[in-house]
Amino acid sequence: MGGLSPAALALLLVSALLAGGCTERAPHAGPITLVLKHARILGPADPFPGLLREFEAAHPGVRVRSESLPWSSDEQHQFYVVNLEGQSPGFDVMMLDVIWVPEFARAGWLLDLTDRVRPQEFAAYFPSTVAAATWSGRVWAFPWNMNVGLLYYRRDLLAKHGFQPPVTWAALADQVRRIRAAEGDPTLEGYLWQGKQYEGMIVNVLEALWAHGTGLLGDDGTVFPEPERAAAALGFLRRLIATGVSPSWTTAADEELSRRAFGDGHAIFLRNWPYVLNLLEAPGSRVRGRVGLAPLPGGVGGVGAGSTGGSHLGIARGTAHPDLALALVRFLTGESARWRRARRSTQPGRRSTTIRRSSRGTRGCPASTTSCSRVARGP
Repeated sequence: MGGLSPAALALLLVSALLAGGCTERAPHAGPITLVLKHARILGPADPFPGLLREFEAAHPGVRVRSESLPWSSDEQHQFYVVNLEGQSPGFDVMMLDVIWVPEFARAGWLLDLTDRVRPQEFAAYFPSTVAAATWSGRVWAFPWNMNVGLLYYRRDLLAKHGFQPPVTWAALADQVRRIRAAEGDPTLEGYLWQGKQYEGMIVNVLEALWAHGTGLLGDDGTVFPEPERAAAALGFLRRLIATGVSPSWTTAADEELSRRAFGDGHAIFLRNWPYVLNLLEAPGSRVRGRVGLAPLPGGVGGVGAGSTGGSHLGIARGTAHPDLALALVRFLTGESARWRRARRSTQPGRRSTTIRRSSRGTRGCPASTTSCSRVARGP
């Protein structure tokens, strides 16, 4: 290049850089991959593979990779926080606990869907689930499915000893004592629930508060607005363990530990979510055909009420494919996909719940409150 003037050499270098930049911006020829993060699906069948292949068939050139997270909601939350704070999460669509939407929206981790939601798109859902998908007047997620706290009981044992499902906690404790005494089985536990220090324990505490006619927050935001009732509710949970109605290992119990003990035939009552029935009625279950379902009992000054849990689908703000990610969310939350998901993941005897209005009896409360909705006793 000895014959080039400095000006010509500079022009040549600029031209080369521009050419290189254009080459780097060329569209990628391979398929687009969307990554879906979700909780591990328990039960005999995982509905995701079939649903995702169906979505791919309707969107040529798009692949969806399904990646499951641990069962514990606390572990899921930790995974999301660590990865989303790094601003390169490596996933596009995420399954969110209903209580996380405001937190994640406030942190700037979710794609704002307000201007992308069609008119009346959420009309079919309970208002409480729509409220949980919004924050500060904006839409950040799509409602997906719902859980509710239920009382499982050994139908055969109650019938054998002439009992009906208990309507009050006092009646439940009495039935436990009398059935265990009559059975003479030292391995038979009474009432199993989730007392480990995690979100599941908070859910059980909320249900105890409601059963005693109070709540965690007052209308003005006061914590424990009725301290005497709150103390009675917490004392009730403690006495369950102290008196042997619940085993000492309750303080280490989560959903799966308590579910397995009940499923092995080692307990009379269990508080858990709807997914459990599918497993209890599976072939080979020791309690298959011997389990009943009832609303949670009530207490002094209150009625039985189960916490509403569940999940929404949100989109990572940093996704490179927001339109396709939203298409995937719409597909998974759509009526036809919900129906196919239920058919593929249920077995005879399972009672599935959804967040559509066809599920009766829910009452909503502020989306910022942990598992705040309730299902009260009723017909």
